[in-house]
Amino acid sequence: MSKRDEILEHLKTLKGLPASTVEAFRLLNDPGFDLHELAHAIEFDPGMTVNLLRMANSSYFGLTREISTVQEAIMRLGLRNLFNVLVTSSAAPMFQRSVSGYEIPAGKLWAQAVATAVATDKLAVACDKASPDLAFTTGLLLDIGKLALATFVEVDAEEILDLVELDDLSFDAAEREILGIDHAEVGAILLNRWQLPGDLCEAVRWHHRPELASRDSLVLDLAHLADRLAHVSGIGLGLDAGRYHYAESSFLRLGYSRDQDGQIVGEIQQSLEELDGLFVGQEA
Repeated sequence: MSKRDEILEHLKTLKGLPASTVEAFRLLNDPGFDLHELAHAIEFDPGMTVNLLRMANSSYFGLTREISTVQEAIMRLGLRNLFNVLVTSSAAPMFQRSVSGYEIPAGKLWAQAVATAVATDKLAVACDKASPDLAFTTGLLLDIGKLALATFVEVDAEEILDLVELDDLSFDAAEREILGIDHAEVGAILLNRWQLPGDLCEAVRWHHRPELASRDSLVLDLAHLADRLAHVSGIGLGLDAGRYHYAESSFLRLGYSRDQDGQIVGEIQQSLEELDGLFVGQEA
């Protein structure tokens, strides 16, 4: 069995999203969903309920009146932010783990994920673009494939790094060369299996290689450069730090200049302070 096939078999053994999250997604995808039924599905999960109320009352959303019920939180946050909260709540415990193959200590991948998610919104504003509904969640989940691929990377880390250093390959290209797959493709496979939106999965799949995507996508360009900004900011870096190439086409399509990095990184840091400790763990 090839390493790629071994990895694909491993993915089949991983747990999916919590049942409460799946039910909430099902309701959200129903145009005629009942608000009371959605609120009940969320209230059934204490961790998700706490996260939703924390988010609804956080300074990040600039709300001034305290919100105490799930139904009111849903109405105040709106469906877009609700989707973000549900995914973030489900992802938090997974991303809090250490990622040994990439030499990322416990909690650091989560910090990088939140920074990347926030960066998508900050980039959209800086580039005078309307941030797509899926941008925040896409940024959050970009590196979920690292969690599944970590053990395989750890075994072959020296060989991967040799290709990066000696052959001037980016880290994802070296992963593909040695393992037959990279963490971006692994992440897209997982998210497809969890039935998350196709545009989100596509952006995760190509977030290191936007030029290879089947079509131009604002979500993808934002995710690609948001990932770069998380690295520039020095948040949650591991073995692969600074070992990626970035597509000039994404800079051009967004109208973004590297001269803007300092301002955006400062805004990311401020938002992270507002979001610090906001999400509690949620088990499947």
